[in-house]
Amino acid sequence: MVARRRKRGERDSEQGIPSPPGYSAIPIKFSEKQQAFHYLYVKEHRVREGTKSSWPQKRTLFVLNVPPYCTEECLSRLFSPCGPVQSVQLQEKPELADSPKEPKSKFFHPTPIPGFQVAYVVFQKPGGVSAALVLKGPLLVSTESHPVKSGIHKWISNYTDSVPDPEALRVEVDTFMEAYDERIAEEEAKAKEEEGVPDEEGWVKVTRRGRRPVLPRTEAASLRVLERERRKRARKELLNFYAWQHRETKMEHLAQLRKKFEEDKQRIELMRAQRKFRPY
Repeated sequence: MVARRRKRGERDSEQGIPSPPGYSAIPIKFSEKQQAFHYLYVKEHRVREGTKSSWPQKRTLFVLNVPPYCTEECLSRLFSPCGPVQSVQLQEKPELADSPKEPKSKFFHPTPIPGFQVAYVVFQKPGGVSAALVLKGPLLVSTESHPVKSGIHKWISNYTDSVPDPEALRVEVDTFMEAYDERIAEEEAKAKEEEGVPDEEGWVKVTRRGRRPVLPRTEAASLRVLERERRKRARKELLNFYAWQHRETKMEHLAQLRKKFEEDKQRIELMRAQRKFRPY
């Protein structure tokens, strides 16, 4: 294998194409008018023994230095002369396992990856990888039959595509919510069946579901709960347990007595002032 990579590197060096060790260089051009070349570096995707990979062995081509204007459809078209292409996936960096992807939506697009990317091209037959390794260029990214938009035309197209049709968007959202409600209902039914049932080791899974219904999350309900807790704490509080509580209780009692004494004095003075001498 090392000798094969060395020979391939020497062949590329003889052709004047810069290529990292173990990779084959494929020159591409954006259009026929462009004079400069851009190089894609490709090799067969392989992993060590015992390492799991989601991409099929001997049918997956690993591509480096993919420019931002190359889409998955564009790469599939460029490598289609080598054989039928099953799938193409662009990523920011190489990964051993295929990350789980949510179903694509024509309205909500993921954030585009800035800069250059890597790609995994899966062929239907192993011969496609062998043909791609000896593919000669230059390959054209944008042709008359398959033009690739760039610059202001691409920005206008992206803006136009970002404005969805309200009716089509409503249909997709309703479809998604129906599937989501079905999945939640299945999970709740499964959790209800497993509630209180011990597992193989005898453990019982504790869930949020209880016998008593949960209080509604409203401001009035929260205030009632807080008031109930305050009264409960007041009943549990120990009265006259500490010395400072005794002192405060006595001082409050003396203050109330003084206040009542002053009120009685004022009432007696008022009664004396209103009293008149009436002998007859």
